[in-house]
Amino acid sequence: MDKILEAVVMSSYPNNVKQGLVRRVIEAAKQPMDSEQCWSMLELSTKLYLTGDTKYKREIGKEVLEVYGHYHPEEFEEFFNVRFLLSLLQEGYGPLGKRSHYVLDYIQLGLQFVLESPSANSIFGLLRIEVLRKVCERPSPKQCAKISKLLTQHPQCIPTGKHQLLFCQQLIRCIGQFQCVSEGEEEIMEFLEQVNKVSGLLQRIWRTQTSAILPSLKELFTIISSTEEQEAPSNALASVVQFVPLELMDGVIRNLTNDDSITDVQMMMAIGRMIDWVSWPLGKNIDKWIIALLKGLAAVKKFSILIEVTLSKIEKVFSKLLYPIVREGALAVLQYMLLSFQHSHEAFHLLLPHIPRLVASLKKEDSNSATSSLEQLAELIHCMFFRFSGFPDLYEPVLEAVKALPIPNEDRIKHLLGQNAWTSQKNELASFYPRLASKSETGKIGLINLGNTCYMNSIIQSLFMASDFRHSVLNLTEGNSQPLMTKLQWLFAFLEHSQRPAISPESFLSASWPPWFTPGAQQDCSEYLKYLLDRLHEEEKTGKRIYQKLKESSLMSQAVEHHYLNKTLIEKMFGGKMMTKIRCLKCLNVSSREEAFTDLSLAFPPSDRNVHGSTSVLPVEEIGPQFIEPPENAGQLMGSPWIQRKAPMASDHAAPSVSVETLGFQEPGEAANPIRGNDVGVDAAKDPVSTFGEQACAPKDSRSVPDLINYFLSPERLTAENKYHCEKCASLQDAEKVAELTEGPHYLILTLLRFSFDPRTMKRKKILDNVSIPVVLKLPILVAPEETEEVCRQGKDGAVPGSGFMTVVYDLCSVVVHSGISSESGHYYCYSRECTDTSPHGQPRDGVPKPASDKQLDFEIQWYLFNDTRVSFSSFESVSNVTSFFPKDTAYVLFYRQRPGRQGCLLHQALAEAGHLHGEPSLHKDLMEAISKDNILFLQEQEKEARNRAAYISALPKSPLWWRDLDRDKDDDSSSGGCSPAAGGGGSGSFHGLVF
Repeated sequence: MDKILEAVVMSSYPNNVKQGLVRRVIEAAKQPMDSEQCWSMLELSTKLYLTGDTKYKREIGKEVLEVYGHYHPEEFEEFFNVRFLLSLLQEGYGPLGKRSHYVLDYIQLGLQFVLESPSANSIFGLLRIEVLRKVCERPSPKQCAKISKLLTQHPQCIPTGKHQLLFCQQLIRCIGQFQCVSEGEEEIMEFLEQVNKVSGLLQRIWRTQTSAILPSLKELFTIISSTEEQEAPSNALASVVQFVPLELMDGVIRNLTNDDSITDVQMMMAIGRMIDWVSWPLGKNIDKWIIALLKGLAAVKKFSILIEVTLSKIEKVFSKLLYPIVREGALAVLQYMLLSFQHSHEAFHLLLPHIPRLVASLKKEDSNSATSSLEQLAELIHCMFFRFSGFPDLYEPVLEAVKALPIPNEDRIKHLLGQNAWTSQKNELASFYPRLASKSETGKIGLINLGNTCYMNSIIQSLFMASDFRHSVLNLTEGNSQPLMTKLQWLFAFLEHSQRPAISPESFLSASWPPWFTPGAQQDCSEYLKYLLDRLHEEEKTGKRIYQKLKESSLMSQAVEHHYLNKTLIEKMFGGKMMTKIRCLKCLNVSSREEAFTDLSLAFPPSDRNVHGSTSVLPVEEIGPQFIEPPENAGQLMGSPWIQRKAPMASDHAAPSVSVETLGFQEPGEAANPIRGNDVGVDAAKDPVSTFGEQACAPKDSRSVPDLINYFLSPERLTAENKYHCEKCASLQDAEKVAELTEGPHYLILTLLRFSFDPRTMKRKKILDNVSIPVVLKLPILVAPEETEEVCRQGKDGAVPGSGFMTVVYDLCSVVVHSGISSESGHYYCYSRECTDTSPHGQPRDGVPKPASDKQLDFEIQWYLFNDTRVSFSSFESVSNVTSFFPKDTAYVLFYRQRPGRQGCLLHQALAEAGHLHGEPSLHKDLMEAISKDNILFLQEQEKEARNRAAYISALPKSPLWWRDLDRDKDDDSSSGGCSPAAGGGGSGSFHGLVF
């Protein structure tokens, strides 16, 4: 029968004729026959299957084998024996040089008929060894796929024990050598299918034997990190990673990044080749593994590797966005690479020439994938614009390409930059090393304490968080002839863009140091603030004006232009005006003078004075015009300590009762200074002893900021030794003095006068009274009657018809807290938030800022706590309760920002015109270059520090606090503050800090 079948197959008959004759032979094979005839037929069918030169011959061989395996099992088992299979696997089948490629298919076909036979275990044992040997010979992708198919269908043949681990490792090495030899679509699809079969076998093994995963991954890393290979390993290795359980990711990455035996060159090679895997189609979780390894390297401060790999690979990753099949993973990797590369613009600028072309291609594609990618890409680009401003010529084509796409708000941008920065990646060992600490999760940067300099750090952070002031300072042009302001600009720029957790303000401290301050001693932050603002103001008066751009605005009248161009930046931001009036109680003559101020010093009322219940002291929200009633007789005047006022005449401007620092009169012959004023408010003269008595004890009553403002603005009797010299009477007379705000500052600074000299103890004391701080403050400002009527007609600003006052609303921005019982000791820290004219989560439309509601300002704007090097998230609740929890921690200096209104509209419009409300201004290139260089230096410092310490990890002491320096500021032991590292201070040696 075998001769008949062979003759039919080899004949020249048409295939349909042959098929009929073969059918008869196969039907006859189902009948009983002798063993010799079965062997002959099995040998012929084996020959046809393995060496047939046509698919038809191989199909006939397959059919005959299946019939004999089914109907003649004993003869088939005897034929399909271990020796025969060993010969097939080791020597092949067919003539030398033309060995059959179908041996594995043949074995897989025959195995199904011997599974229950006594020889099955022997065959399985043989195949376990032989498949391992085959894999070690590095077969082609097609042969590997056949092995995988065989073992997947018959898992009994998978090597076991140590051989199984070796098999997995060798199989991975095979995948590493896979190459698709053709660029045809069908061939590529076939190649991908073969790779998936092989990696699918690994997945099957790992599911049943999880202990094989980590050794397999180690072998994979060995392959991709090798520097000796002539050719790069195949990207098909990406198919292996997709089957590794994600719950193992953290452990695997931690082991890799902390393995000292892996050199930088090997790690760089490995991560570079992994990034190439983004081009592998249909891979799952590949981007997650790439990003995880990049973050792991950042956590152990291996920044040189990250810089080199990013610059060499980012363009390749970007190019993959053109292909929908790999776009999602490539975009995720690109986002992390760009958002983390914040020390320099180099990586982003490499992509600038390619972005417009990609955007055009994605728009043309018009698919859901392209639309989503465009939006994410636009968000990424705007983050880079924000981070690396100052290149309008380079950015213009890119901005034109993405102009129709959504623009993320500033909060979103800062969030993305903050969470992806290399210095934000957490290392579990960082708590042991102060120098390895990561940047605050807030994205804000601390200031290093240079030895009791927390007073300066708190003021600088408060000024920095005053966003309008910060924008103006950062927008300074080069060559402005303002050296101190330039130093402040550099300090603000580094606080905005540095990658360091904290920076050293040493250069700025030396430039802004008041000459009477004692080096190394604690100082009064309010005194420093006054000196700093005065220095900046005086410097600009003699230097170049900052706001020349306003002069070019066609929206400004000449009068307004003259008004604002004649003001310095300090006057625009912090300057207000107040009118002090003194009325002689004898002749009723009123003398008045208007003075400028930058902060208001608010004294505490005497302990025997009930501010809350006094009808003479007007509440801040309800302040109306009052004036002194003419006395009916002198006896009434002398007997009444507080005189009621009457409504002003048309020629008399009324006295307001709003909190404004009273600067007092200048001595005769003293030159007028619109900024410098009396550091102590008028209230200090009222009763310094009773006001600043021994009050370093528990507070009796809780006061509020409006209480102190009302007391500040209440009428003051000038009698006895304080009599007023009336020019009209030409003698000393009893008089009454009142203060009125005539112009509210853009930023209102309030200093609570907590420190005073007690003549009885000859020491400076601190008033520990708790003062409640309103988040919104409404102050009345005195205006001309015609202005009041106009405002009333428009229904704006809360003006009261006929009163002469309009209401100006202020929002709390910063609170500087002093911890301690003396101005010469203790610690300063501050709470701050950024108040803007727009809602926190929206962009202005049509160029008109939308005023923030009370609710948004109260609850939606994030508060931060700045404590020297330490920056953390906080809340207004913490601000309000700090003194309740820590009695010696009391609010000292407050910053309020004026909401847009009639008074501040010109300045608000000017800021909006300059684009300040839409993001940070562009820095000049020298400054950006300095920041980039320092960021690179910091990364190098951190990497060097991490490497130096890695050798000592195993010998670390058990306590994580061994490194902390417990020295504190000069304060009592129970103080909750302190400028030490433990209290957020950190000495100048706590970081490789940037010294400006």
